[in-house]
Amino acid sequence: MEVLSVLNLGEFPQMFSKIGMFPVFDLAYYIVSILYLKYEPGSVEVSRRSPVASWLCAMLYCFGSYILADVMLGSSPIDYFQHNSHILLASAVWYLIFYCPLNLFYKCVAFLPVKLVLVALKEVVRTRKIAAGVHHAHHAYHHGFFIMVIIGYVKGSGVALMSNFEQLLRGVWRPETNEILSMSFPTKASLYGAILFTLQEARWLPVSKGTLILIVTLFMATTKVVMTARHSHGSPFALIESWVCHLLFGSPLGGCEEDHHHHHHPPTSSPSSSLKTKEELSEGARKRKVKKAE
Repeated sequence: MEVLSVLNLGEFPQMFSKIGMFPVFDLAYYIVSILYLKYEPGSVEVSRRSPVASWLCAMLYCFGSYILADVMLGSSPIDYFQHNSHILLASAVWYLIFYCPLNLFYKCVAFLPVKLVLVALKEVVRTRKIAAGVHHAHHAYHHGFFIMVIIGYVKGSGVALMSNFEQLLRGVWRPETNEILSMSFPTKASLYGAILFTLQEARWLPVSKGTLILIVTLFMATTKVVMTARHSHGSPFALIESWVCHLLFGSPLGGCEEDHHHHHHPPTSSPSSSLKTKEELSEGARKRKVKKAE
């Protein structure tokens, strides 16, 4: 305890929880979010064909969690757009990533060491958003614990829960990519984090909010950085979830992990294409038989 008092580490969680997110952390959040947008198939073509649609998609990637949470809490969906500095910063990042000459800005932020730092900073923002969402819902619905979890989950998940709507803006319809059907690690971590912050807000978790923010941030940032460095789409929760689903719901072991794998690696052929191939093979075999008979 004396060492902690000398180094002043005992107050570090509280100090960490009060660090301002704008502009450094928010900038990293916008860069990584729009970087992931550029990775989406067809996004570059949309940016050339319809810059307005591309900008709207970028704003959804950056502020989709605020929009969805405001709608669920009965506020205006465009309420967050009153923060001009945030909108301008995100718009500048969008322009540089998509339209910077020679793709210089994109190449710099996509460089793996730089990207890992940005990813870690983004997870700091994500954790803060989860905690803020739970706190906001707690004030609106003091005993609505499920509402607190939902709002915290929505705040942390970002545009993932609105992915199908965002795809429509780009002229794409892929309902199989619904995040609820196959959750990615950030979405699952946001849900579990929202549960922890709800328990803390209800005084059922004997830990201060600052300490919980620090713990959740370290876990999410470390895990996401490791996954990004290894180009992994797995989840550290997969084994536990597999056993829990097997015991409670009778799901096959490893079922959740397989679904997630298919979500990121869609099959190259659809059932209709495979059916067509069989028909073509049957037709070819029939023609060969006719030739032999002749």
